[in-house]
Amino acid sequence: MQKKIKNLLSDKLVKNIGWLTASQIFRRVIRIAIVVVLGRSFSTEEYGLMAIIFAITDFANVFIQKGGIAPKLIQANEEEIEQLADSAYWTNWILCISIAAFQCLLAFPIALFYDNEKLVLPIMIMAAIYLFNPFYAVQDALLRRENKLKIGAIATALSSFISQSLIVILALMGMGIWSIVFALLIAQVCWLIVYRRNHSWRPSGKFTLQGWRAIFNFSKYPLGIEMLNYLRSNIDYLLIGRFFSVDELGLYFFAFNAGLGLSLTAINMVSNSVFPYLCEARESMTSLKKSYVRSIKICAAIIFPIVILQSSLAPIYVPIVFSEKWIPAIPVLIIICLSALPRPFALVAEQLLLTVDRGMDGLKWNIFFTVIFTAAIVIAAQFDIVTVATVVLGIHILLLPIFTVLASKSVFSGKGIFSAS
Repeated sequence: MQKKIKNLLSDKLVKNIGWLTASQIFRRVIRIAIVVVLGRSFSTEEYGLMAIIFAITDFANVFIQKGGIAPKLIQANEEEIEQLADSAYWTNWILCISIAAFQCLLAFPIALFYDNEKLVLPIMIMAAIYLFNPFYAVQDALLRRENKLKIGAIATALSSFISQSLIVILALMGMGIWSIVFALLIAQVCWLIVYRRNHSWRPSGKFTLQGWRAIFNFSKYPLGIEMLNYLRSNIDYLLIGRFFSVDELGLYFFAFNAGLGLSLTAINMVSNSVFPYLCEARESMTSLKKSYVRSIKICAAIIFPIVILQSSLAPIYVPIVFSEKWIPAIPVLIIICLSALPRPFALVAEQLLLTVDRGMDGLKWNIFFTVIFTAAIVIAAQFDIVTVATVVLGIHILLLPIFTVLASKSVFSGKGIFSAS
C-alpha cells in the first residue's frame, strides 16, 4: 500500500494537478471573499455589466491562450522547438495587437447592442491586458511542455491574491465595475515577472515568422474548438441579456459564478495538466492509452465530489455567504452546477485527439454539438432563466458522454469519429 501511494505521488500528472489544486484552492478562498464583497456592494445591473465585459475578454483570450502559440510549442518535436519559439514570439505580438485593436473598435457597437454606454470605456481599457501576454507567453508554453506546472500554479496564486485584494479595496471605495478593470490590468505584471524569472528563454532579437504555418496549422483546431466552447458557455448570457432584463442577466451570471465557477476551475486545472501529460506518452499507443485512462479516473475523483457537494449545499451557503437577495438564484445555481459532471471527460477526450493530431475530429464534433446546443438555448430563452439552466444541464448530460466514448474509440481503433466502421 505504501509503495502504491509513493508511486501515485510521484506521478507527473498527480504532481501537476496537486500544484494546480493548491493554487486554485488558494484562489477560490480569496474569490469567495470577493464574491461576498461584490454580492453585497454590487447591484444586479453591475453584475450584468460585469458578465458582458467578461464574456468579451474571455472570447479574446480564446485566441491568445487556447488557440494561440502554446498548443504547438507543447506538442512539437524537440528538434523544431528552438525555431518555433522565435516564430511564436513574433506571431503572438501580431495576434495580441490585432485583438486589442479589434476589441476597441467593437466597444461602441457592443454598447449600442445592449443600450448601455457604461460599457464603452471598460471594454476599451480591458483590451490593454492582451499586450502583456507576448512578454511571457513563450516561457509559459515551454514550462508546460516541460511539465513544470508548479511555476504556473505559483503565478496563478500570486496574481489572484493581488488582483482579488485590489478588487475588494477598490469596490469598497465605490469604484464599481472599474474595480475589476484596474485590478485585472495590474495583476498581469505578476504573470510576467514569475514566468520570465523561471525560464531562461528569450527571443533572439531577429524578427522572424518562419514556422508560423506549423503553429497555425496545429492551433487552428484547438482554436476552433475553444471558440465553439466559448460560444456555448456564453450563448445563454447573450440571449438572457437580449431577451430579458440586465437584472435577470445579473442573477443568472451570479448563479453561474457562485455555482459552476468552482467546478470549472477544477476542470480547467485538470485540462492544463492533461495535455502535456498525454503529449509525453504520444510515441507509444499503449502508454498513451494508459495515461488517458488514468486521466479520466483522476478527473472523476476530483470533479464528482466537488459538484455533488456544492450543489447539495447551495440552499444553505448562498443566503449565509452572499446575502438573502440571491436566494432566487439558488435553483439556477444548482442546475448549472450539475452540468459540470460530464464536462471534464469530454475535455480530456479533446486533449487526446489533439495529442495524436486528430484535432479535426474534435472540431467536427464541437460544430455538431454547438448547433444542437444553440438551437435548444434559443427555444429555452423564450421562457425563463430556470428553463435555460435546465436545458444547459440536459444537453451536457446527454451529449458529452457520447463524445467521450466516440473519441476514445476513434483514437485507439485508428478510425475517425465520423468515419464508417
